[in-house]
Amino acid sequence: MLARHGPSGEDRKVTDSPLTIPALLRRSLREFGGRTYVVTPTGQLTYEEANRRSARIARQLLHRGVGKGSRVGLFFTNGEDWIVWWLAASRIGALVVPLSTLSTPAELAKVLRLSDVGMLVSPRRVLGVDVTERFEAAIPELSDQSDRLALCAAPYLRSIVMIGDTDAQWATGWDEGDAGVPEEVLTAAEAEVSPADVAVMVHTSGSTADPKGVIHTHGTLVRQTSTWPLAIRTVTGTGGPARILCAMPFFWIGGLLAVTGALHEPITLLVLPRLDAGTALDLAERERATGIVGWPTFTQRLRDHPTFASRDLASAPMLREGPLDIAMTDVPDGFPLHRTMSETAGGFAFTDIAIVDEDGEPVQDGVTGELLIRGVGVMTGYNKRERGDTFDENGWYHTGDQVYRNAGDPRLFYVGRTTELIKSAGANVSPLEVEAVIAEFAGVAQCLVVGVEDRRRGEEVCAVVVPSSDDVDLNEVADHSRHQLSAYKVPALWAVVTIDQIPTLPSGKFDRRALRALIADGFVRSHRTPDVGGSIRPEAPRQASSG
Repeated sequence: MLARHGPSGEDRKVTDSPLTIPALLRRSLREFGGRTYVVTPTGQLTYEEANRRSARIARQLLHRGVGKGSRVGLFFTNGEDWIVWWLAASRIGALVVPLSTLSTPAELAKVLRLSDVGMLVSPRRVLGVDVTERFEAAIPELSDQSDRLALCAAPYLRSIVMIGDTDAQWATGWDEGDAGVPEEVLTAAEAEVSPADVAVMVHTSGSTADPKGVIHTHGTLVRQTSTWPLAIRTVTGTGGPARILCAMPFFWIGGLLAVTGALHEPITLLVLPRLDAGTALDLAERERATGIVGWPTFTQRLRDHPTFASRDLASAPMLREGPLDIAMTDVPDGFPLHRTMSETAGGFAFTDIAIVDEDGEPVQDGVTGELLIRGVGVMTGYNKRERGDTFDENGWYHTGDQVYRNAGDPRLFYVGRTTELIKSAGANVSPLEVEAVIAEFAGVAQCLVVGVEDRRRGEEVCAVVVPSSDDVDLNEVADHSRHQLSAYKVPALWAVVTIDQIPTLPSGKFDRRALRALIADGFVRSHRTPDVGGSIRPEAPRQASSG
C-alpha cells in the first residue's frame, strides 16, 4: 500500500507562516500569550513568560558566540528551565541536543562525544544528584580543566554552563542579569532561521549498541507536531481547554512532541521532574487534568497507588477508565495505533508511506507489511551517517515496523517490530495480538508476551501475566486465549509476576530482551498450562547464586 500524507485542512494552516520555532512562538504569543503553557508541582509558565525568559537567554547566548548551527546540549529534567533554554537556543538557530537525565556517566560520555556538543547547560543538581560529580565521572579529564575546555573525550565541547553556584573550576557561570546583545540583534537573528535549518537532535533509546542521533529541521518539527493538539483532544475527548499530564521526558520524542505541539494551540502541560505516582496524582487532581500522555507502565503505577480510588479525577475519565495505553483507544482488531517515531518527529503528516512485503511489493488493505517512510515529514538523517546508509536508492527509510491499514481508515495499526515477532514452528506470532487477547480477561492487569527459545519449535510463545486479583484461574485465561487465537499463537508457557518484576528500559518501555533472559535463566519461572491450576499468584523471584 502506498499513500501520501499531504496537508489536510488543519495541516494547511501550518504552512501559512514560516515553519520555524521562533515563528511558531511569535504566533502563539500573538494568539494566546496570556494562557498557561506549563505547570509543575512548584510553579507555572505562561506563553508570554516563556517568550520573555527565552529571549533574555537567547540574547546572552548570541553575546557568547552561540548561534546558527552551534550544538547546545541541555541536561535538565522536565520543567520550566528545559522549556526556556530549548526555546532560547531554537530562536537563534542553534541545534538543540537534549540529554537524558537518566543516563549513567558512561552513557552521558558516549552521547557527548557522538553529538559533538559545543556548549552543555545544566543546573547544579538534577534529581538530587550532584551534576558536577556526574560530569566528572563521565569525563575524568574535567577535573584538570579550566572553564575553557579542551577534552579528548569530547573534543568539540568548549564550555559547560552551570546554573547556580558551583566551585568547579571547569564550569562557566551564568548571570541572569546580563543583558546580552540588543533586542534588535535577536530579532535579526531570528529572521535568519529558516525551515531548512537543523533544529534538534534526539537520541533514540535502546538496550544495546550506540544511541542514534535523529536530526530534524525546523520545518519538519513544526509540521509534524501540528497535528498533536487535535490528536490529544480526540483521544481524551476534550472539548474545552486541554490540560494534559505529560509523563514523557522532554529529552525524547514523546516529550518534544508535547512541548512543540502545545505551541500550535493553547494546551497546558502538567509536568514532573520525576515520575512519582503520588506527586503526579496530586498535580492531576489539583490542576484538573483532562488526560495523560505516557507509557502504560506509568499509568498502571497511578492506578495501583493506594490513594487512586479516592482521587477526584472526574475531569480525566480516560485516566480512571480508559485503556492503559492511549494507543489502544478505539482500535478495531486489538492492535494499537502506531505510536510516535523519533524519525518522523512524532507524527505521519506530510509523510509518504508504503507498506510492503518481504519482496518490497505493496500489500493490500488489512495485510501486514513493513512500514517505509520518506518526504518532508521525515528526519534529515542520523548523526554521522551518510544518507545512503539510512535511506534506500528511492529515498525510503525502512523502519522495521510491521503495520497494516484497514480500508477507509487512514490510521496505521502496529503489529510489532520485525525483531519482536515470535517465530514458532515457522509461523510468525505477533506478541501484541496475543497480549491484547489476554488483557481482555477480567483479573489480568498487564500481560507481556515474548518468545522463549525451543530446540524443536525454534521459539515458544510465553505469556507473562500480572494479575489484578488472587482468584484468577490461569487455566481459564488459557481457555479464553484458545477461543480467540489460532492454536500456534496460544502461549505454551505462562509466568505470573508483579509489575515490578517486569524489567523496563530507561524510557519506561518494557524490556522484552531482558525479560526473555530472566525466563531463560529461571529468575522468572514459567510453566506449561497443564501444570498450573487454580488461583494464580506471583511467585517470589529466584535469587542469583552468590557462588
